[in-house]
Amino acid sequence: MSQKAPFIDSLSLPIVAAPMFLISNPELVIACCKNGIVGTFPALNQRSSEGFEAWLVEIRTALDAFEKETGRKAAPFGVNLIVHPTNPRLEADLRLCIKHKVPLIITSLGAVSEVVNAVHSYGGVIFHDIIKKRHAEKAAEAGVDGLILVSAGAGGHAGTLNPMSLLAEVRSFFDKTLLLSGCISTGQDVAAALQMGADLAYMGTRFINTSESQAPEAYRQMIIEAGAGDIVYTAAISGVPANFLGPSLKAAGLTEEDLRQNTKIDFGKELDTEAKAWKTIWSAGQGVTSIHEVLPVEALVQQLREEFIAALETQAARLSRYR
Repeated sequence: MSQKAPFIDSLSLPIVAAPMFLISNPELVIACCKNGIVGTFPALNQRSSEGFEAWLVEIRTALDAFEKETGRKAAPFGVNLIVHPTNPRLEADLRLCIKHKVPLIITSLGAVSEVVNAVHSYGGVIFHDIIKKRHAEKAAEAGVDGLILVSAGAGGHAGTLNPMSLLAEVRSFFDKTLLLSGCISTGQDVAAALQMGADLAYMGTRFINTSESQAPEAYRQMIIEAGAGDIVYTAAISGVPANFLGPSLKAAGLTEEDLRQNTKIDFGKELDTEAKAWKTIWSAGQGVTSIHEVLPVEALVQQLREEFIAALETQAARLSRYR
């Protein structure tokens, strides 16, 4: 019996568009799902559980209408839940996910069997993001269906391990779905992730520069102008080490000394004051080096697909040399 997520083979590309704080919204999620890749968003992007439920209804209604009008199946959508003691909305938001049978739940900062069992109770799939082997082992023990390996250079809350070593370590004991995150911006990158042993590519930064995202124009332009060396890794913003655009940190008046400080994690705080900070302090991964434009999701997915197929064809053509 397959241990892989059941929806993988129905996708147009093996891609999950990652949930991005203050960036992902229903418009972006719906566009991704209509174009055959998994669209996701953080529950905390809505400032209340009531607003969060409204988004769930909006997404479900739009995708149901799309399937009825076109006769095509949309890709599933997902919600990111912060499983941390300081998140005051976890219980309420999880109840809403159960009520609306959200197909995919992505948990962060805590993998607990109670949440896993709740998602499995209605037939949902649950992935958990990790940055090191110990976290992966705990999530596997909790019964998750997949692990998101957030490697060095990824946007947002990221790890420091090389993707090859992280994949090898986790695959040695986990035979379910593996997603790779970190500097994946092109279809060739997606093909490389699968070649290394991942089942799905987990892409965040590339989807900031889409027409449907909530990113301000200045944010998108900064990504276009940035290189890998402009990404700064610091725990000073939220208490969790994350990658940010250096020019946005500088514009906010933060010094090198400020960036060496550790902030206490508090997702109750994130609902208000930190949200204000993240509006001007912008997260991105080292994959910015391959991003040169803003595209609608439909055009981006088509571009990624062409690059992905070309990369696979190139690999296949090389087989004869080594047989």
